[in-house]
Amino acid sequence: MLLGSSIAAGLLALLLVQKLFFPYFWSDLVFISRLLRYGIRLEVYKKRSKVVTVLDRFVQQAARIPDKPFIIYEGISYTYEDVEERSNRVAHVFQQRGAARRGDTVALLMSNEPDFICVWFGLCKLGCSVAFLNTNIRSRSLLHCFGCCGARTLVVGADLLDTLEDILPSLKQDNINVWAVKMECSLPGVETLLDKLQQAPEDPIPAEQRAVTSLKTPTLYIFTSGTTGLPKAAIITHLQSVKAAGGFWAYGGCSSDVIYISLPLYHSAASLIGIGGTIEIGATCVLKKKFSASQFWGDCRKFNVTIFQYIGELCRYLCNQPKAENEKKHKVRMGVGNGLRPEVWKEFHRRFGDVRLCEIYGSTEGNLCFMNHLGKMGAVGRSNFFYKLLFKYDLVRYDKENDEPVRNKKGFCEHVSKGETGLLLSKINEQSPFFGYAGSKQLTDKKLLRDVFVKGDVYFNTGDLMVEDTDGFISFKDRIGDTFRWKGENVGTTEVAEALELVDFIQEANVYGVEIPGNEGRAGMTAIIIKPDRRFDGKKLFQHVLDHLPSYARPLFVRIQETMEVTGTLKQLKFRLVESGFNPSMITEAVYFLDYTGKCYVPLTNSMYNSIVSGQQKL
Repeated sequence: MLLGSSIAAGLLALLLVQKLFFPYFWSDLVFISRLLRYGIRLEVYKKRSKVVTVLDRFVQQAARIPDKPFIIYEGISYTYEDVEERSNRVAHVFQQRGAARRGDTVALLMSNEPDFICVWFGLCKLGCSVAFLNTNIRSRSLLHCFGCCGARTLVVGADLLDTLEDILPSLKQDNINVWAVKMECSLPGVETLLDKLQQAPEDPIPAEQRAVTSLKTPTLYIFTSGTTGLPKAAIITHLQSVKAAGGFWAYGGCSSDVIYISLPLYHSAASLIGIGGTIEIGATCVLKKKFSASQFWGDCRKFNVTIFQYIGELCRYLCNQPKAENEKKHKVRMGVGNGLRPEVWKEFHRRFGDVRLCEIYGSTEGNLCFMNHLGKMGAVGRSNFFYKLLFKYDLVRYDKENDEPVRNKKGFCEHVSKGETGLLLSKINEQSPFFGYAGSKQLTDKKLLRDVFVKGDVYFNTGDLMVEDTDGFISFKDRIGDTFRWKGENVGTTEVAEALELVDFIQEANVYGVEIPGNEGRAGMTAIIIKPDRRFDGKKLFQHVLDHLPSYARPLFVRIQETMEVTGTLKQLKFRLVESGFNPSMITEAVYFLDYTGKCYVPLTNSMYNSIVSGQQKL
């Protein structure tokens, strides 16, 4: 009896110690066990000669639940069988016409619509890789993308065909075949797809056509902002796509869920996590062509949405909508995404109820992922003893002024303390490989940091400054280097600067991002030097950025400088410019604002500044 009491007292003491010093132990253990189960499946694939890809999983689901709605688009339901058969038709058209074969890369320029997925899957059934093109890019950047990934065929959506008119001659000159998702087309040399689909068989393409023996085989190319001035083609292997498809499942998603996807499918979040994740759990997705804050909750009620994908901006737009009586009347139980600021997180819960918001941190090309499975407000992820056994990452000291990691006397990086901001690095090894970018070893090498802690080690440089607190919660602080994020898109500063320097009165441009209260990410700003004997022309610059840059990349502010501050190696300094912001009362030089109403860059006054920071001025 005494022994039993002693054991009970000991267990109780252990439980108290655990609750006091390791309060998240059991939650962490349960979550990491789910990840391990999924990881074991990937390890089994590695050992087998035949890999089960996301497309294979879709074909399995189409056979298992053929009549279940897979996509709901503009009120029309498309079952798993519908998409399976239509993607087979796509494959037969391209195969019969000799337009695509195993090993080819085909570029896809389409808005969100069911045929994006049908064309994507149809091409993959032939053993092709597919390059997702950002629908905002134009002319020179678009042409560059073909060279990166080696695509010889382009499939373009009907609504985007007009954007190709100025580069069609260049595409023809480069022997790139263009297919339009239309019944007919008057543009010379452009093939049409929809008319041919009507005649194509819906018989399955033999699985051998798409079979791969390694998870490390590339399946997609997704373009990210390039620090060298043009988009970079991140190589997406089957390993990355299968991992991403487990996101909803890891957070407790199931087959009865209805998932709302309004992010663009050319982004990895919507395609890999969204569509891939829907397939993995055998759920239904409501696909929107574009996000609409005014339609969001109405759609959620109409289609009984239970999970939605977000970026921080999306939630902020929802919070900025006029209040309604029924805003808590919905079935949404979970949101999965990234970039949610604490104040928006809090307001979202206050307005729309106890929706579980699940942050996922990771870049398209990166080899590291954090998941905030405990829902800690403001954290992008959670680390713990178990996680650190599986994933090797470090936070190191970073010199913002010189834009480089701090090295000690021995030439190695230095760890930061808990609660201190540091640059996030992820070790590259067999478990966490980095596949880099297509078409440029130089761009791939630029993301690597060598001899970090010992001679010969190699880490992936995320370019993100992060903080890990004493409880293991990880928070995003800032983005370094030559990119920043605005309106949910990555902006390459070099690409914007090169576009600006085409203007006849601009001698040099230094592009960077500035924070605006109440907005996610950073708004574009540029410091420019005017050429001798020239003057600033706000109307000309407005028209130029309108013609040459996508909306999210256009600088909202322009600062006129006499000289450009540079480092000892002649690299433009951004740090002090970023710190000084865009307040005209704090800057002695002239500052201009992008005025869409007046179609001109206009002098930024104090009253305009106050209107911007208070949220009255629409950006």
